[in-house]
Amino acid sequence: MSFKVIVDSCCDLTPSLLREDAFLSVPLTIRVGDKHFVDDAGLDRAELLWRMKECESAPQTACPSPAQYLDAFDCGADDLYVITLSALLSGSHNSAQQARQIWLEEHPDAHVHIFNSCSASAGEVLLALKVRDLAAAGHPFHEVVSQATTFCGGMNTLFVLETLENLRKNGRLTGLQSVVTAALRIKLLMGSTPQGEICKRGQAMSMKQALSKMVEIMEKDPNHVGKLLVLSHCNCLERAFQLKEMVRRNCRFSEVFICETGGISTVYANDGGIVAAY
Repeated sequence: MSFKVIVDSCCDLTPSLLREDAFLSVPLTIRVGDKHFVDDAGLDRAELLWRMKECESAPQTACPSPAQYLDAFDCGADDLYVITLSALLSGSHNSAQQARQIWLEEHPDAHVHIFNSCSASAGEVLLALKVRDLAAAGHPFHEVVSQATTFCGGMNTLFVLETLENLRKNGRLTGLQSVVTAALRIKLLMGSTPQGEICKRGQAMSMKQALSKMVEIMEKDPNHVGKLLVLSHCNCLERAFQLKEMVRRNCRFSEVFICETGGISTVYANDGGIVAAY
């Protein structure tokens, strides 16, 4: 049986992975002032970062329409696995669900599953790679869905950003505004809840200290041993490699995979941000 892993563009797959037949990305869009960006292979990240820095208003993002997902479904694959960013952070998951309902009305025997990653960025990459590996190994559709759902429920996402301003302005920090306001001069170590909301995991006086705390949390988690760690960075490859080296010295992951943020992740991670998922 042929398969396709369809992701929204908040999934920071590398260009080489996106060239694989297994993957297909559905783009979100970004508006900064009067400039519109499509979050696809043609995105100019440098221009996006510059315009966000220069624009006084917060950047706005828009999820894919159900029609875009329907176009992606029409790829000829027997089994369709769709991975979206957290349903509590974007309408992408709802659009994909609507598209699935329409698709099944026209193709009642089709195999389509929508995964709510309850994460974003590196977390989506981690889940996408897991689904690809399960499907490529020849597991039947329902077994892939079952194993990947269990895997998703055990994922952990952590991130440290130079600034949380874009997250705050866009309402992605519901319930944390007072924390952020009080912490403007420090670095917050953030994470995701099992439901896909953003939560605070710690704080530090510098980025280096915050990354050390991130490694400490991972090191103390016995469930990290033998897992893949995905690191997604926003315009800070050297920082990502420094974090990888810290992880190599202190943790027991099977592998560390580094990727670069796409447009949507860049909007929220901003220049210098690091997202880790395992």
